Formats: sequence, C-alpha cells, structure tokens
Amino acid sequence: MVFDSARFDLRPYTGFETDRFVRRTFCSWEDAGWRSLLVQRFEHIPVAEELALPAAADLHLVLPVSGRAELETRAGGRAVRDRWLPGRVQLGLPHQAVVRRYRGDADMRSVQVHIPRDTVDSAVARLGGDVPDFEAMAASVAAGDPLLEAAVRALGSPGGADELYAESAAAFLATHLLTRHGRLRPGGSPGREDARVRAAVAFLRERLAEPVTLADLAGEVHLSVYHLVRVFRAATGRTPHRFLTELRVEEAKRLLRETDLALERIAPRCGFASAGALSAAFVRHVGARPSAYRNS
Repeated sequence: MVFDSARFDLRPYTGFETDRFVRRTFCSWEDAGWRSLLVQRFEHIPVAEELALPAAADLHLVLPVSGRAELETRAGGRAVRDRWLPGRVQLGLPHQAVVRRYRGDADMRSVQVHIPRDTVDSAVARLGGDVPDFEAMAASVAAGDPLLEAAVRALGSPGGADELYAESAAAFLATHLLTRHGRLRPGGSPGREDARVRAAVAFLRERLAEPVTLADLAGEVHLSVYHLVRVFRAATGRTPHRFLTELRVEEAKRLLRETDLALERIAPRCGFASAGALSAAFVRHVGARPSAYRNS
C-alpha cells in the first residue's frame, strides 16, 4: 500500500506484507484516480496472530461492513480488547504503531479511509484551534456516529466520482471529526519552549535528505509528539511536517537555480522519495513545476 504521494504518509507501510492479511477489492488511488483521499475496501483473513500496523501521520478510519471478530490491540505494551462489529467506525491514532491479533469469521470486510494530515491541519487552522486530542477523538468516534458511518460507507462505492468529490469529502471528514469529536487543546505561549523549537528546526535542517518522523524529532528535543507539534506551530505557524517540506522545497529551488542536476538526482538530496513526489510538493508550495521554475 505504498503510493508515490507527497500528501499521504505511506512510507511507514514500506515492506508491509498486505497480501498476508487482506485482499484489496477497491483502491481510490488506482481505481478512481483520487489524490486528495485514499479509500480502500478489504476482505480480511479470519485469524491473525500478529498484525503489526505502522505509525503514520494521516487520520485512518476503519469501518467494518461485515463479519464478527474478537480483537486485541497492543500499543506501547498496553493491550486493549475490543470487537469487530459492522457499522462501528474506528479511528487509528496518528503516529502510533500497534500490534493487533484477532479471531473472527470468514466474512470480515471493511472500508478504510486515509485523510492526509495536511487536510486535517488546514481544517484545524480554519477552526482556530490547536493540536487535537486524538485519543479523545478516537474514543468519541467509537461511541458511535451514524453520519460518519454513512459517509465512509458511501466512499467505499463512489461510482464515477471525480477528484473534486474526493477533495470535498476529505475536507468534510476532517471538519466533522474536529467539530463533532475533537477536543482542541488550548494554545499557549511558546516562549519557554523557544530553545526546543530552535533545536527542532536545526535537527530538521541537518536531516533534510533523510526520513524523519515526528517521534524522531520529539525524542531529539525531549518532548512528547503532541506537545512538540503544539509548541512548534505556536512558534513557527506551521506543523513540523509542513515546515520540513518547505525546507526541502527551498533546497530543491536552490539546486534547480544553481546546478544542472536532473530532477531524479535532486529529489533524494532534498528528502523526496522520487522525482514525482518532489514535483507534486513543488507545485503545491511554489505554484509551478520544477521545469518551469528552472527555465524562468
């Protein structure tokens, strides 16, 4: 489940053995050409002893649509028992890897939706809030939401819906989750955290060409992930992910201006997985393709 996208945080899924656990019957990326929202339908094996799901930044919604199962989910050493029940939407916590085991029947199927983190961050900014409490949000979602269930179910069978539909659906889902289920944490003065924010920025500049996770950055400056995001945005006006992307795009601009390197060679120097990923990020942040920028 790894696609060449600068918007979705799918790199953690590299090497994930999807075929061991599920059969994918629909993928909006491949089947509908969507780029603003990733929707997939899966048929699941009935028994899994160790399903390790990686940590990613995107919001991940799972709607069981058939089957029954007893689940055990472990995150950070803590095991939680739950049930796989059709119609009950689950929200995975961003940046939290989990290991899941379950025993169910042969009819386990689901619709799963990935909402890009930049869509969520944009909705937070429009609503005037700060970093959401995702644990509280997940608990609220688990209590039930017929509208959310209907929306995810409809996205699993979108017909001929185009990219405008996908973009609108992503914005709606992010806004609905934040306003109905989110408990936005109040903002605060970043003054006493300035030194840690400066250290985080220095770390990002040093690791420009390397994969960097929020957990890496938080560990470097001795803050929790959620605290880091809050104080970083308070100090810079950006999330760490967006700040790093902008740094990478600025370095790409410098290399385009000052060298004759091909885009395929510039991309890894700036931390992008491919020339396509660099080009997509460049267009989003600069408003022009790298080739047009270089020729100008």
